[in-house]
Amino acid sequence: MSDEVLYETRDRVAWITINRPEARNALNQAVREGVRAAFLRAEGDANVAVIVLTGAGDKAFCAGGDLKEMADTSLTIPPPDFVPQPGRTIDVTKPVIAAVNGLALAGGFLLAQAADLVVAADHAKLGISEAKVGRGAPWAAPLPWLIPPRFALEILLTAEPVPAQRALEMGLVNRVVPAAELVAETARLAATIIANAPLSVRAAKKMVYAVAEHGRTKAYDVAEEIWKPVYLSEDAQEGPRSFAEKRAPQWKGR
Repeated sequence: MSDEVLYETRDRVAWITINRPEARNALNQAVREGVRAAFLRAEGDANVAVIVLTGAGDKAFCAGGDLKEMADTSLTIPPPDFVPQPGRTIDVTKPVIAAVNGLALAGGFLLAQAADLVVAADHAKLGISEAKVGRGAPWAAPLPWLIPPRFALEILLTAEPVPAQRALEMGLVNRVVPAAELVAETARLAATIIANAPLSVRAAKKMVYAVAEHGRTKAYDVAEEIWKPVYLSEDAQEGPRSFAEKRAPQWKGR
């Protein structure tokens, strides 16, 4: 990894940290490439069960694209993979948690939106600020699926950052904690997920996003196909067996 993106594994969790605190962790080319490489590294590591993305320092998770770089390159329409997005431009089957430690604006909001779960520090703010600088946010298309449309419109039309507590009320984040507890709370959430059967966890993630692509009736059929390999796995027998034997399950992921 580069100096701009740090990578560390602890207790089966890959911690990816955008490391440009002096630039509010803005997404220059080195960061974009580093984050993409880090996600691919974590997805390919059998010892990693959960991925956490966060930012260095306590001011910004990620303030978005590097506007100086955009001006220097006269960026017009960015390609869909300009900012790495798990589930869209990168195939990531493992749960991703965004630990939002400060401002998450524009491309930083995109990264939080692309995560499966979000834990935010109580001083964090999230916003789509593109309207303030005349840019676009086509990547925000999933937002009205994540939260009610009127909240999505408020975020997009005002371009004003939403405080963490308000984001919690909107359903945009899962938990809000004091800044000093952000890492510990994120680690606890990751550990809770890791304790569960890995095939069930991945199937649950896959189902939630697959259902968004289909109507209610079709969604049931799609869900049946997603869960079938889980039912037929060794872990599906291990779960009831361990319960009957009054011991912790030994998951094999197969």
